[in-house]
Amino acid sequence: MATGGKPTLAVVGATGVVGMSLLSLLPTRDDVWGEIRPIASSRSAGRRVSILGREVVVRALSAESLAGADVVVMAVPAIVSAKWAPIAVEAGAIVVDSSGTFTHTPQVPLVVSEINPDAARAPESGIVASPSAATLMMVGALHSLHSAWQLTSVVVTTFQAVTDAGAGGALRLYDETMELAGNQGVGQSPGDVRRMLSDLGTSPFLAPIAFNVIPWVGDEADAGATTTESAVRDELRSLLRVSHLPVAVTCVQVPVVRTHSVSIHATFAAESDRDDAVRILTESSNSVVVLDDSANSLDDAWPTPVDVVGADPIFAGRVRRVDGFPNSIELFICADNLRKGSALNLLQIAELAV
Repeated sequence: MATGGKPTLAVVGATGVVGMSLLSLLPTRDDVWGEIRPIASSRSAGRRVSILGREVVVRALSAESLAGADVVVMAVPAIVSAKWAPIAVEAGAIVVDSSGTFTHTPQVPLVVSEINPDAARAPESGIVASPSAATLMMVGALHSLHSAWQLTSVVVTTFQAVTDAGAGGALRLYDETMELAGNQGVGQSPGDVRRMLSDLGTSPFLAPIAFNVIPWVGDEADAGATTTESAVRDELRSLLRVSHLPVAVTCVQVPVVRTHSVSIHATFAAESDRDDAVRILTESSNSVVVLDDSANSLDDAWPTPVDVVGADPIFAGRVRRVDGFPNSIELFICADNLRKGSALNLLQIAELAV
């Protein structure tokens, strides 16, 4: 426990895109923490990061740097979390993990602060898992509609920003865009984009991302799905508490720096209504803001990534019922993948834990 009786928060991965987003959110939160300790790999140790207006030196990840922390947020790859989360628990901390490493561990609760906050308090294993950004951006809306009408199936397509791959993903998009910019006609012949980018070196993506979309996010999983698609399916089922809910997911990498989007086709046991759906989404405590005024004007009628980036809420629009699907609702959602999609939920869970 930090001086003054307030708990100590350690942020592992403090110099990554999620860690930096988490630190930037601290001035907007209640004054919960005593010491806030930034931790990263040995490559980043010694750097300074801004925390609540003060410059703080980043420590190298070690048993010593974790000692004395009350809550440890793991904003790191799965391989790092798998090694160091148990060490942090052994040292007496509660771990909040975003890597997906512990999602299928029965003793580890999967938590979204607006849905099941009590699960974050005194976890049996000492570890709490936060869902993937793709799940976080849609589960609040789906949970509210499910509570009203009972979901029977969900079909979703996600459009995921390149910061999924960290700072390296954003840099790759910038580099490819600069390489292609000014070449009128590029992208109109088979292979011309790949040829122009052939000298840029190794990419974190399986295909060019500038001027392109890639229908594959993650690694290969089961039955033709990717690990990201399987994670979204399993996380939605867990958080909605419908273990066999039919969920079809396609995850697409798109040339957007920051902010995920998702198109949702949700089917319910009862006949649905568009106006009721808007009311439910608006009135529920689910962090959702509805932007849906296309009947009157196309200006700001629905959310797009460039308009909602940097914001904490989840924005929903294009809410509608389609002819031939009386029990279904369509909607389009955007949310900043580094804020509510990652950092904010991690921070909210950490606050709940203490």
